[in-house]
Amino acid sequence: MRIALGVEYDGTTFAGWQSQTHGNTVQDALEEALGRIAATPVRVACAGRTDAGVHALAQVVHFDVAVDRPDSAWVRGVNSYLPPQVAVRWARPVADDFHARFCALSRSYRYILLNRPVRPAVQHGRVGWFHHTLDVDAMSEAARLLLGEHDFSAFRAAECQAKSPVKHCYRADVARDGELVTFDFRANAFLHHMVRNIVGALVYVGKGNHSPQWMAELLASRDRARGAPTFDPAGLYFASVEYAPEWGLPPPGGIIIRP
Repeated sequence: MRIALGVEYDGTTFAGWQSQTHGNTVQDALEEALGRIAATPVRVACAGRTDAGVHALAQVVHFDVAVDRPDSAWVRGVNSYLPPQVAVRWARPVADDFHARFCALSRSYRYILLNRPVRPAVQHGRVGWFHHTLDVDAMSEAARLLLGEHDFSAFRAAECQAKSPVKHCYRADVARDGELVTFDFRANAFLHHMVRNIVGALVYVGKGNHSPQWMAELLASRDRARGAPTFDPAGLYFASVEYAPEWGLPPPGGIIIRP
């Protein structure tokens, strides 16, 4: 039997999603909790891996298991064994050919940036921070130049394992809500550090280092060395995954504005 789960987590204290030899990953915590309910080891596959310090509002995973359990066991039962920073939101049996990663039509990320002179305290770990006032109109203009299918090598981490740097960006919006600047991106897939590298480049535009057109020049260069430093992971949220209706999964749900 194949089961799909919707999972949310606060990534502040984790070393990322993917299981590692030193442990302390979201995948490790989830697989341990699932194994307790299944009474057998369980391995999961996710829709999109997240780095250390990155959060998820609607991560989707799937796993195969030979035991029969009610959906509530995969939600409330698993949650009883998870740390407070991780929660299963829903569980659904799915067809054997469903795959959380390969069946995804698109993925969405939101970056939340606190834009004020003083660093965050209560929101520490939940938002990025930049002290100089940013020109959101200029950043919005620059972000729109990313729409469409492009080679995103200029925003790709050196350790990225994706087979191709070519991705299709369906959404790239920047908006201000008081002291918070939000960046919303949706694409068929993302490269390692792609969103954080784009946010860093947009901040360069917003603080006046470059014109919006520089974003198109950077994209066309395919040269990561010409871009901005990788931005802080704290404000990044894996917001949702889109699947075809035929899989019968719940809708992604709303995207938060304030953490």
